[in-house]
Amino acid sequence: MTEPAISIAHVAKRYRLGQLQDPYGRLTETIWATIVSPFRRSAPRSSASRQLWALSDVSFDVHGGEVVGVIGRNGAGKSTLLKILSRITEPTSGRVVMRGRVASLLEVGTGFHPELSGRENIYLSGAILGMRRAEIRRKFDEIVAFSEVERFLDTPVKRYSSGMQVRLGFSVAAHLEPEILIVDEVLAVGDAAFQRRCLAKMEDVTHEGRTVLFVSHNMASVESLCSRAVLLESGRVVADGGVREVVDQYLHSIESLPVASIADREDRHGSGKLRFIGIQSSMRLGAESEIRLEYAGQSTLRNVEVSLGLSTLRGEGCMYLANQLTGNEFVSIPQVGTMVCHFARGHLLPGVYSMNVYCTVNGELADWVQDAARIEVAEGDMFGTGRIPPAGYGNVVAQHDWMVEEAG
Repeated sequence: MTEPAISIAHVAKRYRLGQLQDPYGRLTETIWATIVSPFRRSAPRSSASRQLWALSDVSFDVHGGEVVGVIGRNGAGKSTLLKILSRITEPTSGRVVMRGRVASLLEVGTGFHPELSGRENIYLSGAILGMRRAEIRRKFDEIVAFSEVERFLDTPVKRYSSGMQVRLGFSVAAHLEPEILIVDEVLAVGDAAFQRRCLAKMEDVTHEGRTVLFVSHNMASVESLCSRAVLLESGRVVADGGVREVVDQYLHSIESLPVASIADREDRHGSGKLRFIGIQSSMRLGAESEIRLEYAGQSTLRNVEVSLGLSTLRGEGCMYLANQLTGNEFVSIPQVGTMVCHFARGHLLPGVYSMNVYCTVNGELADWVQDAARIEVAEGDMFGTGRIPPAGYGNVVAQHDWMVEEAG
């Protein structure tokens, strides 16, 4: 029998809390810790609380050509596992064997040298994968065309927006012909059209017989791309099997579980120039509604763009809200405050929805949190008829009227 492309045997990872994990940590993280500390709940410390097992005895194999989704709640250990597989961090115990060239896209700009241009980083990434210059040159035009950064190809990537970095990063990872492709949730940073192109490209990669490990909160994407899923919970594998069965088990397990306070969330992306520290909502079908986002910044904030995405717990998008769409420009806002999104009339059908939050400051990604909160939409008599739309016909209802026109 052919050996697996990925072998994971009894892998565990322990972090010591309260100690510096990364000697090259960013100044922004230190500043952010000071800003957010008043909003965190304090707890007595013990020797047990000063260590965290992010993974514990994780074992499974992935065979060549398989497309496997890794799913689980925030903090389940998904990103830690991918960092171990990508050789970004070492396991505390256990063993990982990767058979083939590995390309990873875990965070915005991962694997890029910020001082080098986009052109130089394409060649650098290819060299890291073990490709010859002639191979990289053969794929170069395809990479650039897919990423749509041709105008900025000779600009240092540190000057790229987060969206540009993601486009180039994914294009490099997918086009340089790795045997194993590892992709984390970072694709959600891109716009909807780019996400569709990425999913289509990943489908092409799977048809070419390459191995893909895909982490996402979007269960619809996992179900469409993957034939198998692995469910992590508290750092352990609790399910491994057919994608539909494992996804259903995951959704059933999270339906009634609360989401951690956004101020305490560490599974977020961005510079930290602005971070969300609280979310409140009051939403009712057909009634005046609002979502309030409390935030804290490192200084006075300029040219701020914020967007919200509401989706079903399965990850199917329902509503997109953004200040740049409505023309409510935040040219300059206070260091600490609350952003309020107001609805004259709610159109979402009653139910529980997941909300993603995303914010840029001067075009740079500042904060992005997936499944940042659960929003419950209450029932309401939108049409004044005393009747509520039946379940099972989508998630949005529109204001509408009916009439009959005489034939002829």
